[in-house]
Amino acid sequence: MNKILWIILIVLGLVAPFIVYPVFMMKLLCFALFASAFNLLLGYTGLLSFGHAAFFGGASYITGQLVKISGLTPELGILGGTLFAALLGYIVGSLAIRRQGIYFAMVTLALAQIVYFIALKAPFTGGEDGLQGIPRGKLLGMIDLGHVYTVGGSPVALNLYYFVFALFCFGFWIIYRTINSPFGQVLKAIRENEPRAVSLGYKVERFKLMAFVISAALSGMAGSMKSLVFQLASLTDVSWHTSGEVVLMTLLGGVGTVLGPLAGAFTVVTLQSELSSVGSWITVIIGVTFVICVLLFRRGLVGELGRVLKRSL
Repeated sequence: MNKILWIILIVLGLVAPFIVYPVFMMKLLCFALFASAFNLLLGYTGLLSFGHAAFFGGASYITGQLVKISGLTPELGILGGTLFAALLGYIVGSLAIRRQGIYFAMVTLALAQIVYFIALKAPFTGGEDGLQGIPRGKLLGMIDLGHVYTVGGSPVALNLYYFVFALFCFGFWIIYRTINSPFGQVLKAIRENEPRAVSLGYKVERFKLMAFVISAALSGMAGSMKSLVFQLASLTDVSWHTSGEVVLMTLLGGVGTVLGPLAGAFTVVTLQSELSSVGSWITVIIGVTFVICVLLFRRGLVGELGRVLKRSL
């Protein structure tokens, strides 16, 4: 990614709320960050997690509690949710990385289901109703994130949108720098040939755990932002369906590409939004779309585009 592409992405993000429904864009940014964080683990470390919703949804509950019950400002609430996800990622990762392949995936799924059960039964989570009415609050105690501006006759929550966009850019920049750092090169070496990485003297389990914690923390940041956008933390956020969705987004866009998760998140979120009127058939339509894309674009949408352009995206 060169500077021109970065500038294009930032400009598109800045003008998006004046063109597209802002809530849709904020949901897209949350899931794009979630998918990018997951791609750091799958695409660049070779670890397939089926339990990433635990970090995404768990952080949303923590942020909701901190903002609604404790009365903290939104930035502190998101920080608390991110730190919780990082801690949970350290615990889950410490147990899961002892196994490889499908066993690693099953361990993450099992531990994520424990988090789901806690969210369902704990008295402070709201059970099946979720944690509702989460206030957006005032950023730094000054900027009201709930304030709505009228632009072109339509209500636009510009303060909240640009706050979410800034956090997305920060999280995406962390992922980009991680991938292109010496640490990221070691992760790629582990993905390509773990025994050789061990023979070179790298402590593979330590690098895996660090990648897992970073991925979990950024997934938690995405979940925390979503709880403020929709003012709700629900069981859907911690369910295995959400874990499956982020896998779908990553594979659809292109595993191991920088822009792939963004394209995958855009495709899935757009389909969900545009086809919401068809009810349960939306799952079938998304499934068929995924199968077609996998058959036609083996490297994902962005992966195939990069192959045609003969450059890494």
